Amino acid sequence: MLLHLVAEFDLQRDVVPWLAARGWAAALDTSENSSALYIVNVERNGKIIYTWKGNQRNTHIGLYDPQTKQNEHLYMFERDLRIISCSINNERTLLAVSFRQYTEQERVSQLLQSVSKYLTLLIEIHPINNVRVLKAVDSCVRVQFLYPVEGRNTSTESRLLLVSEDKYIEQFEIHVVAEEEQKVVIQNSGQLPRARVADDLIWAQWDMVEQRLFYMVPKESKSTLKCVQFYPDENFNSILESPLDVSVNDTQLKLVNFGYDYCEDQDVAAKSLNLQVFTSKAGGLCVCCSLASDSPDEITYSIYFLHKGYNKTFTVSLERTESHQLKEVAFINLGEDARIGTLQNYSILSPLMSTVLDCHIGSMYAVSISESALLHLLQNSKRDSERLAALHCALLYFQHTEDLEMQIIWWISENLSTCHSFDPIQEFIIASVYCRMCPETHNLDKLLPYTSLLDWIGIIPGVTCATDIIPLPVLEFQNSKDFWKKLNSNLESVKYAEPHLHYHNDVLRREWRNLSEEREERPTTAYLRNIFENARKVLSHLDTWDSEERLVPLFQEEDFQQQLLMGLMVAQLKDHLMRHLQYVGRKKIDQIVLDYVANLLNLVHQIMKEVWRRYHLRSCIFCFNERGSAGEFAVFHIMSRILEAANGMCLPLPPGFHTLHLGLGVRCLPLHTLLHYIDNGVLHLTETCVRRLLKDLDDTEKNEKLKFSIVMRLPEALGQKIRQVWNHPINANLMARKYVKLLLEKLENRQCIRFVPERLSVPVEFLPLNYLTSMLAEIENQGVQPHEKQDHVNVRFVEETALKHTMTLLGLKYS
Repeated sequence: MLLHLVAEFDLQRDVVPWLAARGWAAALDTSENSSALYIVNVERNGKIIYTWKGNQRNTHIGLYDPQTKQNEHLYMFERDLRIISCSINNERTLLAVSFRQYTEQERVSQLLQSVSKYLTLLIEIHPINNVRVLKAVDSCVRVQFLYPVEGRNTSTESRLLLVSEDKYIEQFEIHVVAEEEQKVVIQNSGQLPRARVADDLIWAQWDMVEQRLFYMVPKESKSTLKCVQFYPDENFNSILESPLDVSVNDTQLKLVNFGYDYCEDQDVAAKSLNLQVFTSKAGGLCVCCSLASDSPDEITYSIYFLHKGYNKTFTVSLERTESHQLKEVAFINLGEDARIGTLQNYSILSPLMSTVLDCHIGSMYAVSISESALLHLLQNSKRDSERLAALHCALLYFQHTEDLEMQIIWWISENLSTCHSFDPIQEFIIASVYCRMCPETHNLDKLLPYTSLLDWIGIIPGVTCATDIIPLPVLEFQNSKDFWKKLNSNLESVKYAEPHLHYHNDVLRREWRNLSEEREERPTTAYLRNIFENARKVLSHLDTWDSEERLVPLFQEEDFQQQLLMGLMVAQLKDHLMRHLQYVGRKKIDQIVLDYVANLLNLVHQIMKEVWRRYHLRSCIFCFNERGSAGEFAVFHIMSRILEAANGMCLPLPPGFHTLHLGLGVRCLPLHTLLHYIDNGVLHLTETCVRRLLKDLDDTEKNEKLKFSIVMRLPEALGQKIRQVWNHPINANLMARKYVKLLLEKLENRQCIRFVPERLSVPVEFLPLNYLTSMLAEIENQGVQPHEKQDHVNVRFVEETALKHTMTLLGLKYS
């Protein structure tokens, strides 16, 4: 099971022993009282209100404090009543109770026509004293005290919300005074001041943590979502209005988080609107709604991302066994996002964040996503959709621990070839760095990429999804703060800049290619010097690694291409953030950008380190006299996929990556495959690896063929450096070939066609060579000298090299 449930409260465990110790539990043992003990409400501070029947059929109300694990008896009615709703104020001086006095059948049979069906009372309980009637009506009423901000001193004023089944909400203001012996009584002797909060509502949800009331009112065939914010030292304000395309025909009033009526008619619950609002600290506002389906074998629900301006409607096909079991779709608040699960009871509530209350069995659970179950799903799923969902959830939901990262990296190393619609390495790097960086600064989550997938088009069997654009909510209250300020910022981003907010690498890729190609044609400019200074700052962030972190031989050499890419990414990401985070300041943005690029490099190094450990590789593998092991071969292929992922996202790689990759390739691949990888850009020739290759390998025929093939493929500038230090006949052959090629190109350009018969060396009866040396000598005499020519390379050098090579091939000795 993906959800991990920990019982924080259970009536049988935490309350029944306490009742038994006081002699109140005997009546609960009878069959007719089997449901007499049940939960009524959960307050903002987490305290749980419950009720039970006593021995004399009296009705009791108790309070459980999960912090102290203590129970408290609040009040007793000397009658057999059915408690509908109950709430206690923060100071625990006032208790509001709504109960049903009689059933309809009882009222008719006893001729109690003038007696109201429901009664709502306000009771002084510090100590138990006066009782005031708030409502005596035939419609059900729910009560809920407002709670001040945490840490506030005891107040003499309480506010009480009263929610009527007649589709209106009122707020009562209650002032109390302290009399002798710390006795607290209600100050007003007459009518309590009241204010109408909402009318004509068909659905309402109470957010007890943030003290918000969300409610919906019908508008023609659709509806409008509204929100009222209550403040501890002020009155309430209507702050939000948003049209929703939700049909409300024949819909009865549905209340969320206003307590639970155990005897609520299930048929009424089935007809009422199954909808719930979720908010996040970052200013996210979502509405989850379960829609009526034409088929019993499928369910349909919509999620309205109001802060984004679109909604998604999902239709899920059920297995035959599931279609008979499923009663309802439950939306559970697990933190920053709404998670969806299928539950069989209407008694499931989510009154607090990451909390589920099962009123039917009388238990409250702390709910979280099980890390072990999620990793099991990731490791055993065969579908890309499940893998991608599990990977994103693991990276974005859990705190990054070394063990979690190790298990994800090991899974990636085993499944590189089985993920077809996404690259797990790209998703790991981008999502991980997003999760690490975004908590630093507000709005940074809108500016950094969180996935490599611009538009995932994978198919989930049995699930269809439709996306629609919806109107943005309207914030009606100015100078808003906290959540509303962040929500307003999100809405402004959608209105004016959404398509251009997230950082993209298109410009970076183009600029990197241009500067790489122009490097040899243009001198170093101030712009390039600034770029490389950026790269130096990034690498200085990584110099604090200890010796254990150096297990993988990276960051031990300079890499012009990767440093150029690092510096360009720093410059362009800085410009991007400066446009949208002007209030943050240049120094802070500089730090954010350096941390971002450094984290990218660190994550690549983390992958390499875990893979290195898994395959038990030595700290240095640069010994070309032996073939690579099976572990090295596996690491080589993983490095190839890392390179592919980095190229796809235009991400920098740690300096030394290409050297290590090439070294493993030389040890693990046959020559023709190695050269194919080099020619196709999979392997990059580096000075460090080539020098080591020329130094370590002896001059057997096989090794000379490898050396010659490698040197022939070196870029021009690197080839000149290598050939100057390589003292080998093959090198002389290469230099002579290059010199002849350049001279002939000059001949073609200058149209030199006159030759002289003079010989510069001892006459050799080898007519092709005589002809070539004569032609080259004529070009030299005309002063056509290539600028790449070395001092000791001339026509005589070419002639002697050709003769030596020919004699060697014929098995003769040259003298």
